[in-house]
Amino acid sequence: MDHDARCGIDRTLVAALAEERTGWQHKAVPPALHGLTVTEVRERRPRLAELGTPVLTLSRPALTHNVRVMADWCAARGLDLAPHGKTTMAPQLWTEQIDAGAWAITVANASQLGVARAFGVTRVMVANSLVSPHALRWVADELAAHDDLRVLVWADSTDTVRLMDDVLAAHRDDVGPRPPLDVLVERGGAGGRTGARTGATALDVARAVSASPHLRLAGVAGYEGALAHDSDERSRGVVRAWLRDLVDLHVHITDDGLYDVAVPIVSAGGSAYFDVVAEVLGPLTGPDVRVVLRSGAYQVHDDGFYRHVSPLGDEPRTDGPALRPAMHGWVRVSSRPEAGLALVDGGKRDLPFDEGLPEVQRRRPRTSGEPLATVTGATVTALNDQHGFVRLAPAGSDLGPAAHLGPAPHLGPATSDDPATGTRPDTAAADLRIGDVLRLGLSHPCTAMDKWTMVPVIDDADAADPVVVDLVRTFF
Repeated sequence: MDHDARCGIDRTLVAALAEERTGWQHKAVPPALHGLTVTEVRERRPRLAELGTPVLTLSRPALTHNVRVMADWCAARGLDLAPHGKTTMAPQLWTEQIDAGAWAITVANASQLGVARAFGVTRVMVANSLVSPHALRWVADELAAHDDLRVLVWADSTDTVRLMDDVLAAHRDDVGPRPPLDVLVERGGAGGRTGARTGATALDVARAVSASPHLRLAGVAGYEGALAHDSDERSRGVVRAWLRDLVDLHVHITDDGLYDVAVPIVSAGGSAYFDVVAEVLGPLTGPDVRVVLRSGAYQVHDDGFYRHVSPLGDEPRTDGPALRPAMHGWVRVSSRPEAGLALVDGGKRDLPFDEGLPEVQRRRPRTSGEPLATVTGATVTALNDQHGFVRLAPAGSDLGPAAHLGPAPHLGPATSDDPATGTRPDTAAADLRIGDVLRLGLSHPCTAMDKWTMVPVIDDADAADPVVVDLVRTFF
């Protein structure tokens, strides 16, 4: 594959998703729409009120905005972007990223690579070691059958290299020659996830890859997000030091003449520290090195972890428009069993919870013509499998989400629902009734999308009754 060619995806196969018929297997789709194709649902333009609860939605304006913001941010710094497709596992959304200039799609394992290949993605980085013999043989066959395909995998030990080499050598003996598999040496850090813990170990891995006739040393990579978990200067310093180790590894490999490609890759990046990645790796960019960022959560963004830690979040650390939360949960109050408590019909099977619990933002109108109301004094304190516990402050109390969950959620621009103030009316948590539908701000896109096979896309999350303009199919 031409290393400078645009990443491809089979748009015919992606478009064919619109002909899938909805049914009971898609829990976001109500019975009244069962049997319709996605195209027919789009044409019908149902309202959010026609969907059941719980339901996860995506905001079309926010998705479009976020993809453009990140593409422009990377382009301005000479960085390539290989967004982590495991965040959404939605080829429709990958296509939008590729159309915005993504150099590749990143995945985490062989099954996700299988999804990418099923939709014709032509350049895929597997941000992991590939040690399954079955997967290695399959990838080798894919490379042999498709001249336009490039797959890059990682290795962090000589044992991994030896395993890959042995499997690919035996496969060549069985079925004939296969193109070499591109490998990036993974540099890790103390207390992190995978990755060679020392520069010496990483260099040994590089030498082993370069010596293999079945592998091709194509660069260095790693994941800094496992080394820190907030945006303070100490955490950024840890990330900065690790990135310098990655640069040192690249320089040593270059000086030793080990690379097997003309333009090696230096890759890092999640969605929390891409400003620091640009700071440290940016000077490497040029005709002889490709610096690849792998952020994934930016497309959906959130009202929780990434709202606070992203360099383009609520506490920006870099230039550029702020990212916008594109996902929301919608749940219904199903029980008021005691004073100060409401139970809602969404739980762990429906909503992300590993990087912070959902936060109550709005109440949908109870009657036609009523505006969307901001909820004050309601805090999600726990999730069961199918229930959420919402603690309610007494009427008149100033206790609200901000007291428990940090800064107030994104609530959108003010409207003129109240002629005197130009703002939406508040509704006190104590006034919530059984049957009320609440909008929740969510944290962590990577554990939100996997709970839904189809995700409704709405035109305006701040509208009294948003219009469903699309359905996004996921493949987890």
